[in-house]
Amino acid sequence: MKTAYPISSVLFHKTSALWSIAPEATVFEAIKLMAEKNIGALLVMSGGKLAGVVTERDYTRKVALQGKTSRETRVWEIIPKEIITVMPDDSVEDCMKLMTEQRVRHLPVVEGTNVIGIISIGDLVNWIISTQNAQLEQMEQYIAGSPAP
Repeated sequence: MKTAYPISSVLFHKTSALWSIAPEATVFEAIKLMAEKNIGALLVMSGGKLAGVVTERDYTRKVALQGKTSRETRVWEIIPKEIITVMPDDSVEDCMKLMTEQRVRHLPVVEGTNVIGIISIGDLVNWIISTQNAQLEQMEQYIAGSPAP
């Protein structure tokens, strides 16, 4: 199935809340905020600009497994150096390909220098499932001779 829909379509159906943390914050503060908001990643913002993304995976691999402490380690110490972003017009298919190639589960969506959202692999999977369900429903209605909604 082609997934040429733009990422802006996925963002439209998500909550507009964006959660972020400063690079100087402790990893403990980041993990605590993620737990409170029931999310797996935070935007790392410095002076209103995107500095990266910190994830639960970063904590597990770069703090817990390396014997560091989350109360002493700063977020900037564990975030990837390369910031991978997408734009609102990028397709769902392109974003899935990028996530697979770069082995990331979260992508900030930017417009110019402004972060307008963040998408997860789960968001994309849910979007594709709901799109497929809608298409199946339309096909069933067409076959049954009913007008499309």
